[in-house]
Amino acid sequence: MPSFNKNKYRTHTTSDISNNSIGEVVRVAGWVENIRDHGGVMFVDLRDYYGIVQVTMQSLQNESSMLLSLEGLRKEATVSISGEVVQRNQDTFNPKISTGEVEIVAKTLDVLGNVYENLPFEPASSRDVGEDVRLKYRFLDLRNRRMQNALILRSKVISEMRTIMDGMNFLEMQTPILSASSPEGARDFLVPSRRHKGKFFALPQAPQIFKQVLMTSGFDRYYQIAPCFRDEDARADRTAGEFYQLDFEMAFAEQEDVFKAGETVISQLVEKFSGLGGFEGCVPAKLGEIPRISFKEAMLKYGTDKPDLRNPLFIIDISEDFVNSDFKPFSNKVIRAIRVPHMARHEKASKSFFKNMEEFAVSIGMKGLGYVKVEKPENLGDGVGFDDSSGEKCCYAGPIDKFLTDESRKSICRKARLLVDDVLYFIAESDENVAAKNAGQIRTEVAKRLGVIADCGDIRFKACWITDFPFYEKEEGGERAGEPRFGHNPFSMPQGELEALNTKPPLEIVAYQYDFVLNGVELASGAVRNHNPDIMVKAFEIAGFSEDDVREKFGALYSAFRYGAPPHAGMAFGVDRLLMLLLNEENVRETIAFPLNSNAQDVLLGAPGEVSEMQLREAHIKIRQ
Repeated sequence: MPSFNKNKYRTHTTSDISNNSIGEVVRVAGWVENIRDHGGVMFVDLRDYYGIVQVTMQSLQNESSMLLSLEGLRKEATVSISGEVVQRNQDTFNPKISTGEVEIVAKTLDVLGNVYENLPFEPASSRDVGEDVRLKYRFLDLRNRRMQNALILRSKVISEMRTIMDGMNFLEMQTPILSASSPEGARDFLVPSRRHKGKFFALPQAPQIFKQVLMTSGFDRYYQIAPCFRDEDARADRTAGEFYQLDFEMAFAEQEDVFKAGETVISQLVEKFSGLGGFEGCVPAKLGEIPRISFKEAMLKYGTDKPDLRNPLFIIDISEDFVNSDFKPFSNKVIRAIRVPHMARHEKASKSFFKNMEEFAVSIGMKGLGYVKVEKPENLGDGVGFDDSSGEKCCYAGPIDKFLTDESRKSICRKARLLVDDVLYFIAESDENVAAKNAGQIRTEVAKRLGVIADCGDIRFKACWITDFPFYEKEEGGERAGEPRFGHNPFSMPQGELEALNTKPPLEIVAYQYDFVLNGVELASGAVRNHNPDIMVKAFEIAGFSEDDVREKFGALYSAFRYGAPPHAGMAFGVDRLLMLLLNEENVRETIAFPLNSNAQDVLLGAPGEVSEMQLREAHIKIRQ
């Protein structure tokens, strides 16, 4: 702890005060958290950055000058108090604070900064207040101990990131904030140039091009805690405007080299800091083995490329069982099914549960949600699966059963590995992508409502790599509707390289692209980069860009790749999202000191705001009405 022996405001912090301090005369400084008048004895709870200590002020029958000085004192004022540390009466011990067995008997009290207006809220209860009010008075909100702990953890995590990356021989470097506009990805934040009329800088969406140029410049391993700027709408896991990421790149590297480095960072951070977040009563967790799951498998088995592996439910394809079916809503459709083990015996599985799930299905655009319950045939005990060789009939109950044949009942039973008292949900759609998306949402919603997603113990963090993303997808609208466009990252290396681009249908080409997913949140994204100018030109040609377009829009990379570029690969982890998971928060803004609100506004400083006509003229800007 720092020394304050010659400081006129304090000689000790609250963390310095303990039973060992009894008999010492100390001076402490901080905020008044509470004031209590017990008839002749005043108690002040003084809070500083390090904790809380109780201060006692005793008076004679005639009021002392100290009590007179308390008349105008209000909660959250800053004060400096000197006095002797004494032991509390045993029946007044407070085990909730580190100073709970001692108190300070005050000799002097100096008000350093009083409160002149009614508090809009008390810091201890700030999280019960609307977000815009909290952000407008962020200086009060950040006095909340939970908010301070979040920012303290943020500092520690970023410091540890640097330690880990330095230990793996990565070199921390900084890339520019003023950059060029990129035609790919999210909307840019534009910055007008005063010296170059009609031209604009853009704030970087990511250091993508700069870090690749660094690899072509002879550096072996780069990283930075990079600010990134995207003009996107806010979500729970995404801030409006800006965010930070641990960005790194490696020369002469393959996909597995990136995985090894990424797993080292995140595994160590989770193991070190998961016990310090919002999981009360939980010990630090370990990630353990991190599986690799292809994009195709993830979409089939989980209905999303961001699967939460804490959810034990998974999806199967049973479309073959409904080819030319008499049940028209399922006939020749894409049919996905989700087995929910022993759900018929679950305490929450009431009639209203099934009805509410059907209402949820309709709310996400489905026409309904079919299901069957697995009944117990004669001579089969609880929890016993069906065996085709036994000749037992697979018995179901539910609205879909009457449309099933004995053959389809057995086939579905075998594929889903059904047991007595299981429930099987059906999702039927004409389009495979829609079927996958809807099945994924049903999988998640059922698990949430049944409470089967693990949120404590060693399995409260589950991670996976999602690999082999499609290089292209169909353009949804405009002049090139139905034509290929980049699906993930245009600077990635296609698997099969130039040969794949020349011989395969574009929608069948997969790339060396990968995401790191933790608890259903996309925490990182990366790729093995394309470093060959011929492959770069061909890849962009398929997406509708000419070689002249590539030279114009991505001239730095195009040029750098023509002068001996090494193979390279990398990725970037979202710092804010990682903190959100470590702190068990539902909104990423709870991990940031001064975030924009959900409407992309800074209500503390009033940004965005108007500027003067002179400022507009200097930037060569005229506002359209």
